Amino acid sequence: MQCSFVPVSAESHFPIQNLPYGVCRRPSGERCIVTALGDYIVDLTALEALGLLAVPALQGRRVFGSGTLNTFMAQGRTVWKDVRQRLQQLLDAQEPTLRDNAALQARVLAPMAEVEMLLPADIGDYTDFYSSREHASNVGTMFRGPDKALQPNWLYLPVAYHGRSSSIIASGTDVRRPCGQMAPPASPSGTGGSAGPIYGPSQALDFELEMAVFIGPGNALGQPIPITQAEDHLFGMVILNDWSARDIQAWEYVPLGPFLGKNFATSISPWVVTMEALAPFRVTAPPQDPPPLPYLHDPARITYDIHLEVYLQGEKMNQATRLCTSNFRYLYWTLAQQTAHHTVNGCNLRPGDLLASGTISGPTPDSYGSLLELSWRGTRPVRVGDETRTFLLDGDRVTMTAWCQGEGYRVGFGSVTAAITPALWAG
Repeated sequence: MQCSFVPVSAESHFPIQNLPYGVCRRPSGERCIVTALGDYIVDLTALEALGLLAVPALQGRRVFGSGTLNTFMAQGRTVWKDVRQRLQQLLDAQEPTLRDNAALQARVLAPMAEVEMLLPADIGDYTDFYSSREHASNVGTMFRGPDKALQPNWLYLPVAYHGRSSSIIASGTDVRRPCGQMAPPASPSGTGGSAGPIYGPSQALDFELEMAVFIGPGNALGQPIPITQAEDHLFGMVILNDWSARDIQAWEYVPLGPFLGKNFATSISPWVVTMEALAPFRVTAPPQDPPPLPYLHDPARITYDIHLEVYLQGEKMNQATRLCTSNFRYLYWTLAQQTAHHTVNGCNLRPGDLLASGTISGPTPDSYGSLLELSWRGTRPVRVGDETRTFLLDGDRVTMTAWCQGEGYRVGFGSVTAAITPALWAG
């Protein structure tokens, strides 16, 4: 299958096999729901208004007119599948409806470089998991030693915390260095310094390489989602950078976990790659030992072969340096297990809720998904061009990208990028 009126190279992240969904603002100021094809956007709001996206499963309902993907996410897999097939039909080189109508092309197609990509959904709730065994083991080893690297519960449940949805930002939005309380500096003897904490800008600002999944229909309050039905509630995935102020977090996290060290910003990529587009890249997740409890027993153990990379470019650098490569398939806990665990107590998920994977680290040092690990808590400076880093400096730009490699094509997520700007003191 190919498209003849939009050029798509073999290296493009957005071939007709992908068709991710996003929300953009066109040069006219109009906000619309779109898909991506090559270097172009296809305006789904306009196609729907023209009656070209009607499918039987929608029964005449319109789902692309609200300016967010939430309504479409709520429809479920039958509608998602039918709309995707209709789009592929419209964009196929053999279909004349769009191919032979220059006026229609002018109305619904635009170069991607001419639009502003926005957040794809109204995100009501955001949960961040901690599903990489390698990452959890690395962090635990740094702070507690190798014998106590994993907490006693880690192999029995997908650990998570409830994040802050109001500070989730679209790719390209700069991140201001956060201020907060940090532990008092140690004395030369290592026995402690001042009587109380210090306040100021974080000196240990970090990125975390993650992926996240958007929830589709969700569940009613009090009604758990069985693990065998979890995939029916997963709409699509984005790249996520869970910015972390390690020094603020270290002082505050006992006993209730992350707060100011995490909630200042979370960046996501603008294109949502659907689970249907990812289906050819399903693989078996790592084995689990000990076996999980029955409600977490996942007979399919499905995960996805998604290649991940992180780049850093300092303010005075001419080009970015690749810091690490990783893969979504390394994660110990699957998306189905995360969803089942999140709802087993009756918690209700809603369309547009976002579940993040936690930092995705692999088995080798070049696959660690954070500077905390790459620099081993600041003790091993990381080479970045002609400079080094232990944590992020003002002016640093972090870019993450992800894709699945097919035979002769890529299903890509684009990228998520942001630069660090100086702190604003508040005390």
